[in-house]
Amino acid sequence: MSNRLIDVREYPEFAEGHIEGSELVPLGTLDKASEDWDRSEPLTLVCRSGRRSDEAKQTLATKGFTNLQVIEGGIQAWTNSGKPLTVAANRPWSMERQVRVAAGSIVLTFFGLGLLTSKKFFIGAALVGGALVYSGVSDTCAMASALGRMPWNDPEKATA
Repeated sequence: MSNRLIDVREYPEFAEGHIEGSELVPLGTLDKASEDWDRSEPLTLVCRSGRRSDEAKQTLATKGFTNLQVIEGGIQAWTNSGKPLTVAANRPWSMERQVRVAAGSIVLTFFGLGLLTSKKFFIGAALVGGALVYSGVSDTCAMASALGRMPWNDPEKATA
């Protein structure tokens, strides 16, 4: 039985560079996607740094999967050791770039509304700023998860 390699990042990250032969199963879809998988099949999990892979391992272990491994240090460690990545020919903007554009747009919108209508809209800009700080401290990003579900980030619609 061969070892199946599951990449739990979002599509833009995967398209930017992934291990050849890996399957894209974003962490947010893993629970549903794994429903029909063989619980004893060897699975190796990978993400950018290892945090999401560890989370995926816990999720799958609670579902009864017994043969799970994580690539320690994720894609970052893989490339730092000189191993190659496969890059999609037609890839969307990086997830980091999409988050910066979306967050900046939201802050500017709240700021403009605060200037033109009610100062209460400044609270929205402050909330986005607070969410960005939390994202940086916790190394999680709800906005990236939401953007990962947008049509332009759907691997089914992308041409490789």
